[in-house]
Amino acid sequence: MLTLNPDLALLFDLDGVIIDSMPLHTLAWERYLERNGIDPANIEARMHGKRNDELVRDLFGNHLSAAEIFEHGAAKERLFREMMGEALDPRLVPGIREFLREASASAAIGLGTNAEPANVDFVLNGAGVRQYFRAIVDGFQVKRAKPAPDVYLRGAELLGVAPADCIVFEDSPVGIRAARAAGMRVVGLLTHAASLADVDAAVPDFRDPELRRWLSAQSATSNSSR
Repeated sequence: MLTLNPDLALLFDLDGVIIDSMPLHTLAWERYLERNGIDPANIEARMHGKRNDELVRDLFGNHLSAAEIFEHGAAKERLFREMMGEALDPRLVPGIREFLREASASAAIGLGTNAEPANVDFVLNGAGVRQYFRAIVDGFQVKRAKPAPDVYLRGAELLGVAPADCIVFEDSPVGIRAARAAGMRVVGLLTHAASLADVDAAVPDFRDPELRRWLSAQSATSNSSR
């Protein structure tokens, strides 16, 4: 049984940490761009770390109105959810549901993501894990999305925990930069990479016994004054 210091908080990214959705996001963008006559070359590299409004401007140009930008992003996300359908369980990062259930019994849990709010609802509700999150922050609730630290700092604020006592679970360099800029510890999920730089621990998924050992050590040395 995982027991954590109650002075700690755990903050999770969504895509690549709770659900292995990045390949499907890439495919959805490819299909959406092709429908709109735009070459989808290098879309995977271009999409990382960007909110949809930023990515739409990059792909379609700055001449679009705010309403047009929003609709392009929303249309792509509708396509993503349609492609995902009800097949959430096979795409969940292994062990995440059990880990959240155990960790939430002793630590505050939050979500910090650049994802669209509709996708957050789709994943958390579909996976049956929303109840474990005391705070949910997406990139549209803050001025700056990742790699700025805003989503994680806001998550810590909502949970009432000092940034130094927050542990972030991330799968990408952009998210890791955001967590480090917030002054937080980072666990790297090797969902799509063989290794990740600038993390305190790295695990393939939430079933890895090393994750529990590492978290137990963090619990023993927590210095929060909540």
